[in-house]
Amino acid sequence: MTITNQETATQTLTHFIGGEMIAGKSERFGKVYNPSTGEVTALCPLASREEVNEAVEIAQKAFPAWKNTSVAKRVEVIFNFRNLLVEKTDCLANIIGLENGKTISDAKGEVLRGIEAVDFALNAPHLLKGEYSINVGGKINSYSIKQPLGVVAAISPFNFPVMVPLAMTMMAVACGNAVILKPSERVPNSALFISELWKKAGLPDGIWTVINGDKEAVDTLLANPKVHAISFVGSTRVAEYVYHEGTRHNKRVAAFGGGKNHMVIMPDADLDQAVTAFLGAAYGSASQRCMAISVAMPVGKGTAEAFVEKLKTRVEELKVGAYDDADADFGAVISQESKETVIRYINESLSEGAQLCVDGRHPEINEKEKGYYLGATLLTGVTTEMKIYQDEVFGPARIVVGVNSLDEAIQLINDHEYGNGVTIFTENGAAARRFTEQIEVGMVGVNVPIPIPVGYHNFGGWKNSRFGEGQMFGPDTVRFFTKTKTISERWNDTKDIVNKTEFSFPSNQ
Repeated sequence: MTITNQETATQTLTHFIGGEMIAGKSERFGKVYNPSTGEVTALCPLASREEVNEAVEIAQKAFPAWKNTSVAKRVEVIFNFRNLLVEKTDCLANIIGLENGKTISDAKGEVLRGIEAVDFALNAPHLLKGEYSINVGGKINSYSIKQPLGVVAAISPFNFPVMVPLAMTMMAVACGNAVILKPSERVPNSALFISELWKKAGLPDGIWTVINGDKEAVDTLLANPKVHAISFVGSTRVAEYVYHEGTRHNKRVAAFGGGKNHMVIMPDADLDQAVTAFLGAAYGSASQRCMAISVAMPVGKGTAEAFVEKLKTRVEELKVGAYDDADADFGAVISQESKETVIRYINESLSEGAQLCVDGRHPEINEKEKGYYLGATLLTGVTTEMKIYQDEVFGPARIVVGVNSLDEAIQLINDHEYGNGVTIFTENGAAARRFTEQIEVGMVGVNVPIPIPVGYHNFGGWKNSRFGEGQMFGPDTVRFFTKTKTISERWNDTKDIVNKTEFSFPSNQ
């Protein structure tokens, strides 16, 4: 997985191509940091256009044999892979923590959610079944089959180095495709570790490829005509770019972007439950989740005052710390640049009139620690005109926006450019029903803090949170990674043969 440079004692990582760890040839590298300490832990190779295209060729050559492998055999390999994931959960969690900064307990939870996607892929024999109709007309039988696309690519983000790549790729493998994963260059080790598990599980060489890189690698995958589909998760700006570039090159693209997820708190809600739910959903993983709750939206002045009073104390108690600190509620953000961006949003909102309820800009951290730490920040008095409300803020700065009614809450949420996730806390079934029916958001919760679907339901936002019609979890992943072929056939007995030209549809006979 790594090559050690004896002069600098720096680990130089590799790609995984054709079943082997392959050193990069481009002589370009990106630094990989430990967010908890700020130290450089490795150098990640940034693939050239030639390296990416070579990897695609190797995957293309491996594809036909995997396509023709029985689905039962494919599932056997996936089951072996699942067992290895379970066995190596602690190792994976430690790798995630080192490179992403999230706590070990949070990282273990990520691995378990990723295994949900593996479990769903084990259902491939059922999900790949086609349709069959007898005698649609003129003694013709008609049936459909699902066939893999060929080489497909997944471009994954830094915030979920294991869960998202598994969610993006498991059904692609199960359907018989050859998969190329381009992980975030900030967190490459998880993908390389997973590659070793695939090898041990018995996946044929070339069916799973990890190519590390930056925009050059992404653009090459988008342009290569032998890559038939792209699944992407990242910022909305890049998601839109990937979608337009990919479809311009006639690819099937599902590009998942950012979110600004609201939690509506009704006057009849259990405020203690709502506060507890908000804490985990808002600040978990240092708020570096596309499904993190960004905005608390209490309905009515009394609700807002009571909610903030309870919430303030709980937020002040949250502890930020190193990924392996068992007492930490969340860890560092991914980079110094990210930390500075979050602080800038906080400062700008204060200049625009927001009030600082809890200040997490300068957390008390051991002076020896050089990591990218931000404590939990809570801002009140935020209005919809402020940038901190309009933009996705990928860090632990959360806001409270008060409204006077449920209708006002629905309107504000529907007016926002993002439509990833939303939730409402209420004891009123009628209010919940009206909310779930009228809200223009892809994933909706009722008394559920983060409405991420389980692995066998579809995952996908609306509006500028997703480009394309693909899903990440669920049955739509089968449709995304396959193409349907419909076959009509007739087998005549000798006595049925009529040498007569037909001009009508057989179904009319």
